[in-house]
Amino acid sequence: MSRLDWPGMMRAGLHGLGLKPDEFWKLTPAELFVMLGVGQDGAPLDRARLQDLMQRFPDTKKDLDDG
Repeated sequence: MSRLDWPGMMRAGLHGLGLKPDEFWKLTPAELFVMLGVGQDGAPLDRARLQDLMQRFPDTKKDLDDG
């Protein structure tokens, strides 16, 4: 299991993005990574990457009816 770099994440969120402490702590690490434009593999989420994810994980009728 990889450990999260909390000091680095806090610097990125609080200083880089200008989040307030309560805003930072309400985020999940995944949400923070999205806000920073970083994918799980460290690559930015550009249009091509988004298209790839949409093809690999398409919305289904069930997903859309859930909420």
